[in-house]
Amino acid sequence: MIWLAWRQHRKQLLFTLIGFAALAALMIPIGLSMRHTFTDLGLPDCVREVARADVAPATAESCEAAFHRFTNRYGSLNLVAVLLLVLPMLVGLFWGAPLVAREVEHGTHRFAWTQGVGRTHWALVKFGLVVAVTVAAAVCYGLGMSWWVSPLTQAAREGRLGFIVFDLQGIAPIGYTLFAVALGIFAGTVWRRMLPAMTVTLVGFIGVRAAVAILARPHYQPARTLTFPIEGTGPMRESHGDWVLASGVRNADGKMVAADTQIMCRPGGRGPGGGACGAELGAGPGAYNWQLYQPAGRFWLFQGIETGIFVALAALLLYLAVRRIRRIA
Repeated sequence: MIWLAWRQHRKQLLFTLIGFAALAALMIPIGLSMRHTFTDLGLPDCVREVARADVAPATAESCEAAFHRFTNRYGSLNLVAVLLLVLPMLVGLFWGAPLVAREVEHGTHRFAWTQGVGRTHWALVKFGLVVAVTVAAAVCYGLGMSWWVSPLTQAAREGRLGFIVFDLQGIAPIGYTLFAVALGIFAGTVWRRMLPAMTVTLVGFIGVRAAVAILARPHYQPARTLTFPIEGTGPMRESHGDWVLASGVRNADGKMVAADTQIMCRPGGRGPGGGACGAELGAGPGAYNWQLYQPAGRFWLFQGIETGIFVALAALLLYLAVRRIRRIA
């Protein structure tokens, strides 16, 4: 049975390996160039400096300028990162969806299940082979992308917890890819045609991923708050590497007077128009800047939680797929 499964899917595996080789040939030179520029600009030292609470204002300003230069040069690669998000979905579309749907659509399942191989045995071998290949590919993908996006995430203000970059690296791609494959397999047992199964996989994967990223991820752990006055002598506080969920200016009673903004005036200084600092925004005496954020140090915790969610969903879908196979005529 294992030999039969190998012969049936060896072309898919070959095309997958060719795709990975082409992706590596494209991404490795870009990654090496980014790391070379990152070092030339002195950004490794800046990453260590901005993490300190007592960083000198002059150092903070020079590092921000260096980060800005790096971002201007390589910021367009974020579009490439968006395209790379679809790779786990493609595995689900072309590995998961056809696994059962193609057999049933072509009628070959009747031959397979009448040759001394039970349905459960057939499903376990097929699913096991695909899952093993999926995990191996996802691990390579996650490690490779972690290496590639590292300079981008260190230069970005939101760090590794930011949208898109969080999904590309670490162990999360393993969960995403397993979920995509399991969803495709399950869809094939329900609709039993390749095109409908692929359509359901596409819509379902995008919907679940978006729901988890937008609705669940910000609440994996209670967010922390940061407050600092609107008047001071130092530079404006920047949460480099933290995931800022919300920010604004609040009055002394806690009422939000200006969302998604921060202000800083010198002590006794005047705002635009000659009024008191923040008066143009409606800020009164005792107003302060406020941030709601997830600390950068929670990256691996969030990776583990999100990977666990998608692995659990994948296991449930595979279990349901095995049960559905028993009912296929």
